[in-house]
Amino acid sequence: MGLLSQGMGSLSLDRGSKSRRTSNASSITGHGKDGETQIDDGDPNDTSTLDKEEGNILGALISQLRPGMDLSKIALPTFVLEPRSLLERITDFFSHPELIFGVADEADPKDRFIKVMTYYLSGWHIKPKGVKKPYNPVLGEFFRCTYVYPDGSEGFYVAEQVSHHPPVSAFFYVSPKNGLLITGELKPKSKFLGNSAATIMEGEDRIRLLNRPEDGEYSISMPNTYARGILFGKMLLELCDLSTISCDATDHHCDVDFKAKGWISGGYNVISGKVTGPGKTDVGDISGHWSSAIEFTDKKTKEKRVLFDPARAKIAPKVVLPESEQDEYESRRLWTKLTDAIKTGDMYGATDAKSAVEDHQRDLVRKREASGEGPPPSRYFQHVAGDKWMPKIDVDTLPKDPNEMEEKVRKWIFGDKNPLDYAPSSTPQRKASGASSGSAAASPTKSRSATVASSSASTAGDTSISASPPAVTTAPGPPVPGPKFDHPISPRK
Repeated sequence: MGLLSQGMGSLSLDRGSKSRRTSNASSITGHGKDGETQIDDGDPNDTSTLDKEEGNILGALISQLRPGMDLSKIALPTFVLEPRSLLERITDFFSHPELIFGVADEADPKDRFIKVMTYYLSGWHIKPKGVKKPYNPVLGEFFRCTYVYPDGSEGFYVAEQVSHHPPVSAFFYVSPKNGLLITGELKPKSKFLGNSAATIMEGEDRIRLLNRPEDGEYSISMPNTYARGILFGKMLLELCDLSTISCDATDHHCDVDFKAKGWISGGYNVISGKVTGPGKTDVGDISGHWSSAIEFTDKKTKEKRVLFDPARAKIAPKVVLPESEQDEYESRRLWTKLTDAIKTGDMYGATDAKSAVEDHQRDLVRKREASGEGPPPSRYFQHVAGDKWMPKIDVDTLPKDPNEMEEKVRKWIFGDKNPLDYAPSSTPQRKASGASSGSAAASPTKSRSATVASSSASTAGDTSISASPPAVTTAPGPPVPGPKFDHPISPRK
């Protein structure tokens, strides 16, 4: 998905001299330390700590200069960093399951296609304010989580950085009882364009409706991301170029044009597209904004309707293991010191934390090269024909029974651990409806709980907002002498 992931890959950290305001998003709440709730909910339109006066990167660097200052002491601005990894940010596109659950019951392939397309487009509105980039994942890093939906069904997600040169992030999501399976990979390539940085996003999403195998795969490519005003002028983020959604089996197709604002006319975040059916027949038109309401006009009936409006929707919360139970290379544990430093406005601590992780990776590469070893094998994914990355668990031979599939996938992703076992006892109990007697969902011996937020469309204004205290910024100037920042993980063998 066209995320700002590599376009400013060398950038780090924050103008401590500026006052700040803070806000939380669904994907950030619950990052906290051991003992804190690891269930994420909140405002999907606000995912990061912000400066009141975000400016360009050049201005942020110049503001730190002092006569006679050692230039190596200059910290890059953290206001370009979103405090989470790209591997976690991909979960934004699984935030509105009500748009696609049950789509296999639609008899008309046109209706199925439109709902799959809407589900994909609904993920773009969840973005940081301003220009932000998630952390660039390191080789072997992974993020995993689970979802519990209002009816007690579950969803499982895992993503892993499977290649560093070139960067490739592979991901897998499945909700067995809802008949949805998604695989894909992101292959971002960065370009510097003077006053802009572009992320050219290669790779694709592949959506399967398990209860409609005759549809095959819905293949989706992504638009590109442009960070404008990185040297002068106001920084802003634009999604541009075409995103293609197609289903070869039903011969439905749509090229969604993410439009850049013109010099004089036009607006921001505008999308348009034409849906075609068998024989390239005109089905209807997509219009609106990826950041707000998306509309569809039916060619035959001339009816115009809203497909999705984030102001009238809630997001599905995800549940992760506490950091104490996470592996060394699990995203939140790996980057925990960087995230903490960003949230407290400590730009020099953030610089050290980011450098510690990256320097450790460089040391590992040098050691492997010296010993003639290749990169470590991927934990969850394997490279297959067509330059794709697929889960090592064979998605074509998963159990047909949804309860058995849930148990097999949960075991494959989490092993003997289950994030739901660590959720607060005060949260609603997971339902066991439809579970077989031998499944974990129906087992009376262990109680698993999780927050079950309604993922169905709600009335406007129902989106909950979680606010955190204002961040404390550090005083400008070079870091004080002291011990080198410790790496958050032990060396990988």
